[in-house]
Amino acid sequence: MVHHRLDGPADGEPLILGPSLGTSLRLWEPQVAALARTFRVLRFDLPGHGGSPAAPVATVEDLAALVLETADAAGFGSFHYAGVSIGGAIGATLALRHPGRVRSLAMVCSSARFGEPAAWHDRARLVRAEGTGPLLESTAARWFAGPPRQALLDDLAAADPEGYAACCDALAGYDVRAELSAIKAPTLVVAGRDDPATPPAHARELADGIPGATLVELAGAAHLAPADQPERLTAALLAHLPSTPGMRVRREVLGDAHVDRAVARTTPFTRDFQDFITRYAWGEIWTRPGLDRRTRSCVTLTALVAHGHLEELAMHVRAALRNGLTPDEIGEVLLQSAVYCGVPAANAAFAVAQRVLSEE
Repeated sequence: MVHHRLDGPADGEPLILGPSLGTSLRLWEPQVAALARTFRVLRFDLPGHGGSPAAPVATVEDLAALVLETADAAGFGSFHYAGVSIGGAIGATLALRHPGRVRSLAMVCSSARFGEPAAWHDRARLVRAEGTGPLLESTAARWFAGPPRQALLDDLAAADPEGYAACCDALAGYDVRAELSAIKAPTLVVAGRDDPATPPAHARELADGIPGATLVELAGAAHLAPADQPERLTAALLAHLPSTPGMRVRREVLGDAHVDRAVARTTPFTRDFQDFITRYAWGEIWTRPGLDRRTRSCVTLTALVAHGHLEELAMHVRAALRNGLTPDEIGEVLLQSAVYCGVPAANAAFAVAQRVLSEE
């Protein structure tokens, strides 16, 4: 097995995160807190990287086999998978060779083929002879669009030369371009617009070849998107991965466009609040069987009128339409509110509702 770490609830859906060549499991550190709220997250180190000893691997299939051994040891029968660069290649290989194990796939700054084999064999020979030190300056330019993250460069400097070189040789032989159509797992492809190692054209080839794949391009991201654009990558992954009951209901009531905007705006400061309202309001209250959604919309509209929360009112007028209320019924709710919440409050609410209904 490779060195790995587990985070998140023991009963959470399994999610494996694969690193990029030259990095360790710390590459995914900015995403773990958000992902581990729902998922049982397993991060691993490539052979010769981080805490993993070098291993006799010759192909990406060999690396995938090590990941499967680790998944088996963690009790993961099937799992979601997201990987960066070679980590994405491992995910594609798992989805192709072991389709029953991969529930969903995310390939981040990855490719179906990473250039000419000769370049990888040349790099492997250099590292076997001189270590990874000669790669540091050029790698920093490829990895980061913003300021370099020294901890990640330290991982590269500390990588075992034979373990790193073996991964280079594995990448030299990797080419799944002719097999992309056989990937059946729901797939997200993420590209860094400033990535010189796997430019957006590589991501578009993946997205075009994998049936039903979703493509997301991140501005301001080079090859290590988890480090360059941590919040935006986290949002893309959360939108791709299966929803919790609360997120499912939130999307059904408010619509995907609204929820996607809210998720995309999430920051480390607001993340806990977003998690709170998804779990508590949408996962525990809106899912209760005592009232149907039409009735819950009526109650919600009245409460928002009473407290003058007009921005929220606009959102819930749209939600009321999605829950089956007609414009006339929404008008009746606001008229009823005028009696018990006050005419000025209802007057403002009618103006908001009229605008929303006109837009709809």
